[in-house]
Amino acid sequence: MNAVVDAAALDLGWTWQNRFAALGEAFFTRTSPTPLPEPQWVGTQPALARELGLDVAWLAHPEALQAFSGNRALAGSAPVATVYSGHQFGVWAGQLGDGRAILLGEVDTPAGPMELQLKGAGLTRYSRMGDGRAVLRSSIREFLCSEAMHALGIPTTRALCVTGSPQPVIRETVETAAVVTRVAPSFIRFGHFEHFSANGQIGELRRLADFVIDRYYPACRDGDGNPYANLLEAVAARTAEMVAHWQAVGFCHGVMNTDNMSILGLTIDYGPFQFMDAFNPAHICNHSDSGGRYAYHRQPNIAYWNLFCLGQALLPLMDEQQQALDALEPYKTLFPAALTRRMGAKLGLVDVREGDAELIEALMQLMHKDAVDFSILFRRLCDAAGGHTEPVRDLFLQREAFDAWAARWRERLQSQPGFDDSVTAAAMRRVNPRIVLRNHLGQVAIERAQQGDFSEVDRLLKALMAPFDEREGEDDLAAFPPDWAQQIEISCSS
Repeated sequence: MNAVVDAAALDLGWTWQNRFAALGEAFFTRTSPTPLPEPQWVGTQPALARELGLDVAWLAHPEALQAFSGNRALAGSAPVATVYSGHQFGVWAGQLGDGRAILLGEVDTPAGPMELQLKGAGLTRYSRMGDGRAVLRSSIREFLCSEAMHALGIPTTRALCVTGSPQPVIRETVETAAVVTRVAPSFIRFGHFEHFSANGQIGELRRLADFVIDRYYPACRDGDGNPYANLLEAVAARTAEMVAHWQAVGFCHGVMNTDNMSILGLTIDYGPFQFMDAFNPAHICNHSDSGGRYAYHRQPNIAYWNLFCLGQALLPLMDEQQQALDALEPYKTLFPAALTRRMGAKLGLVDVREGDAELIEALMQLMHKDAVDFSILFRRLCDAAGGHTEPVRDLFLQREAFDAWAARWRERLQSQPGFDDSVTAAAMRRVNPRIVLRNHLGQVAIERAQQGDFSEVDRLLKALMAPFDEREGEDDLAAFPPDWAQQIEISCSS
């Protein structure tokens, strides 16, 4: 594989491996980024820079700005756009691919091998009718949410930086262009497997599956059983944990197409996402999702449906269909167990007992009936563990019903060996965030950025990096959403 190196290439001292590109040209098209005119910094993530072994001071340098805007090649990189297919809103869409994302390659870092990708870097072979660009609005949302999810402990792709440009981009209105530098161990999706399976390219399908097993799931070759069925089971387990994380923080992905599902169980492709305000299990965050396919309460079943599609794609590598069905079966118990465990921790429960799931469900029903704010409810419950229940009680219209539930909860807490109010409250504060990336917070940062003021992007990033902490000057970020937040519409357009 020939690296992209020329007289202007910038050498960061990284060792590039580019293992995905070594799979062969059936998997990608060589594609160089389209230069971004008049780039400027919108936001950088120094913590991730350090993890990657970059000098934080250099990250603000003009050289870095040019490199991460797609204007200057990185010595050793091998930029490609990858091909995949997928189901979109439950319908087979056929060939898709990286329509505006360009994989620069894979580098060895102190955090392990990481792939770098420029999202919004211009036209590729797979852009179809698109322009290959991303807009400032959606790029800021992805940059902030990638890092917010990481700080919450949720498996996710990361974002090193976002750059902007005055270049006009037409969506519903005329917006401006931006590029996000995304980082992950791999950007391989369910759709990569679907592509080769659907096209009868079984040799390529096997090569891809072997690559994923050898790199990320080597235990799938150990012991008995078909290694590809074992891969499906391992991916299902990671996906179950990821979706349990989502549900436990009120996160709605918004567009869980199979091409937006990571083979590593990472949250990927931040489009019309939302952290819920008032709790509604049927909440739809994506304005384009008129049928509610990706509503909050449907996410666990949609994840299983997507895993079933992955299983179908892998069938040519298995001995019989039953192997795929058996590999998927554990998801049905792994997900509810993971969710009960996480929700129990939010309530201060140190173990899972019979009746806990019902206790959790009873609270969720009360929250739904009174449209209680998801994040604020659980944060206030931290103090209620010590008996200070009034701030929580005030969130409910049905206060007697809440009192009855709170009595059951307190009894359950006190049944735990060595129960201590303050210790429990402290443990709850470590899993119930004070600050999440609500739509209105992102919208304020976006509107200021569109006027050339990126200070709110930086302020919000710093707050989201410490979501569980009580810090001065951030009360507005932890407050109830304003009335106008209900009018924000987020769609697939980005």
